[in-house]
Amino acid sequence: MLLSWVVIFLVIALVAGFFGFGGVAKESAWIAKVLFFVFLVLFIIAWMQDMGYIGTDLRLF
Repeated sequence: MLLSWVVIFLVIALVAGFFGFGGVAKESAWIAKVLFFVFLVLFIIAWMQDMGYIGTDLRLF
């Protein structure tokens, strides 16, 4: 679900940039970038937990 928000804000940034709304495009692109990195960190933590690199007593999800 978080990755879908990244795509939504990326599309908003591209459309706003196309129509010349630079401020909206800049902010939407920034939000998309932040959400992507949050998604990436959570994905890596979940993957490490699944592979056993992080103890099973730590439950994030």
